[in-house]
Amino acid sequence: MLLQIADVLSQQTLTSIQEVSARDDLFVDGKATAGWQARERKHNLQGGSSKLVTGVLRKAEEAILGNELVQSAARPRNVVRMLLSRYDSGMTYGNHVDDALMRGERTDVSFTLFLTPPEAYAGGELVIDDPAGERRFKLDAGSMVLYPATTLHRVEPVSEGRRVVVVGWLRSYIRDPAKREILFDLDRSAQALRGSDGQAAAALDLTLKTRSNLLRLWAED
Repeated sequence: MLLQIADVLSQQTLTSIQEVSARDDLFVDGKATAGWQARERKHNLQGGSSKLVTGVLRKAEEAILGNELVQSAARPRNVVRMLLSRYDSGMTYGNHVDDALMRGERTDVSFTLFLTPPEAYAGGELVIDDPAGERRFKLDAGSMVLYPATTLHRVEPVSEGRRVVVVGWLRSYIRDPAKREILFDLDRSAQALRGSDGQAAAALDLTLKTRSNLLRLWAED
């Protein structure tokens, strides 16, 4: 399941991350964290191990984990890793699949949190390989896209301007993406039934019961 989520960051948090991302001295070559195959295709910069970068990533993590749609769609157990990534003019990241294990933990869900307004750069679309065809994303600053970590994806070359994003990986309580989507649909059904009377209220009870029992069957703690 691919899911776009708007307004994940407050304006204050977005501004603080944008200020950090404008400092050249805080970034290193992005190849340092790529796997052996992806390293040949990765041409970008990423935030180094400074207190400023760590601080803004922590703010982003709090906002992401506090988002109701992220909780419902990803069922995150924890954030495995996050990176502040920057693409200046001419930079790109070719087709690759994310590492299955990072720091000894399984990666189930990938995300890209956009920090740069789409009109501020040319190119730089996130392209995700989907069974129905390639899907391209270039979202508003503060918005994000969630997608299964199993997918092939790439970042198109930036031909003008600068593209800044936070990328990250979640370990989910629900390993199977199809099962995560079923639970997400049940959440949406429950939301639609809330506040109802009579038969609809009974349907809400059954929907919540089904969701809870599926979680007991499928969750890996």
